[in-house]
This record gives sequence, C-alpha cells and structure tokens, in this order.
Amino acid sequence: MSRSAQPVHSVDQSHTPDAAPLVSASQAPPGPVRAAFALWITAVAAGAFETVLAVGRLAADGSGSAAEIVGGLAVRLPVFAVALLLAVRMRRGQGWARILLTLGLGVVGMASMVVEPVRALAEGRTLGTALAEAEALDLVFGASRVVHVVAVLSALALMFLPTANRYFRLHRVHRTSVADLC
Repeated sequence: MSRSAQPVHSVDQSHTPDAAPLVSASQAPPGPVRAAFALWITAVAAGAFETVLAVGRLAADGSGSAAEIVGGLAVRLPVFAVALLLAVRMRRGQGWARILLTLGLGVVGMASMVVEPVRALAEGRTLGTALAEAEALDLVFGASRVVHVVAVLSALALMFLPTANRYFRLHRVHRTSVADLC
C-alpha cells in the first residue's frame, strides 16, 4: 500500500496542547522532518567532500604526515556514520536522535566549523582579503563549507517546527502506549 493510501487514524488529543490533529505513529514523517533529513544528508556529504579536499591537499603538498591524515579520518568517518544513523532515527520520529543531532552536530560540530573563520576575523582579516588570497581549491572548500553550515542550520530549524514537534511527540506517546501494553 502506498504511503498516501495508508489509513490515517485519530489519536486522543487530550495530551497535546496544539490544535492540529495527531495521526498514527505509522504516518510518514511530515515535510519539515523529511526536509531536515535531506539537509542532514547534504551536510554529511559536504563534510565528506571537505574531508576529501583536505586530505588531497595534505597529500599533494606533503604538509600532513600519514599519521595525521589517518588520525583525521579516524575521527571524521565515524562522525559521518553516526550522523547518518542519527538522521535516519530522527526521520523515524525518535526524539533522542533529534536532540543528539542538535547538541552533537548543531552545537559542537558547528563550533568546530566556524572557529577558524571567527579567529581570522578576530585577527583583523577581512573576507575580501581572504577571497583575494584564495586559490581555486580554497574557494571550492569555502563553497562546500557554506553549503555545510546552511544545511546544518536549516535542518536544526526544521526539526523544531510545530509540525515536527507534533510528529516527535506522537512517536513518544506511541512508544509509551506500546510499552504500557507489554
């Protein structure tokens, strides 16, 4: 049965302050949650692309040792894998995944992405100077970083829209109801 043809069942709304109706936990995720999922995938893809560029640069100019490259990959690859797993769980309505995405990638991950540009600005560098001194690879990396940051910030915003909040609340209520039956 297609998702659009699946039956929709009403749920008791006495526990929900929102006026919009909730539907069964088997419902497809609402638009904001689907869009947030796509944006998390985009953010991970951008991060992976940035990693490839960085490793390529380190290997090409010999500025990074093999140990440094392997160490960087040993951190990044598991982060990408966990991010994808959390995005899938978030899409399925698991609120804990939404919180971990918010704290881990939205706060800590975002801080790690903006620390260098903020430091450069604090040291008096301007965006114009950085662009004038940039090589082609720097511009490609910068464009990917902009996509990455915009994807993360947009996904964060979408995950907490009222429609998304209802979806996560429904799944929490549904899981509690199922646990009560056991």
